[in-house]
Amino acid sequence: MNDKPILLVEDNPMDVDLTVRALARRNLINPILVARDGQEALDWIPRWEAGETLPVVVLLDLKLPKVSGLEVLRQLKSHPTLQPIPVVVLTSSSEDRDIQTAYEYGANSYIVKPVDFLKFVDVAAHIDLYWRVLNQPPVQYT
Repeated sequence: MNDKPILLVEDNPMDVDLTVRALARRNLINPILVARDGQEALDWIPRWEAGETLPVVVLLDLKLPKVSGLEVLRQLKSHPTLQPIPVVVLTSSSEDRDIQTAYEYGANSYIVKPVDFLKFVDVAAHIDLYWRVLNQPPVQYT
């Protein structure tokens, strides 16, 4: 699983940098792919269908330009090949409606981004530990 990429879907350059730095502090060796809007994230689907390596996890912001994070989530989780990929919503929104809809669309986890860098590093450590080490994916996905 260490060779599988992580797809980070985030439009805010500061949050991209913060996430990449937080994951790097965990000595993460997985490549990190960045989609800077919802359409860029969806553009990965035909590439994965063509055989590119599926990500070990998708870290998905909800408030995205072009295509919303909720729509990206809906499309990923409705695709039979991509459905097993864990999607962690990592967003600033703590609105009940967003949380409810994300889980209805198949989110595996919903995390409100901490503003403080050290707290964010702690969140990244837990994401890393859980999705890359503790979680057991389906056999056909490994």
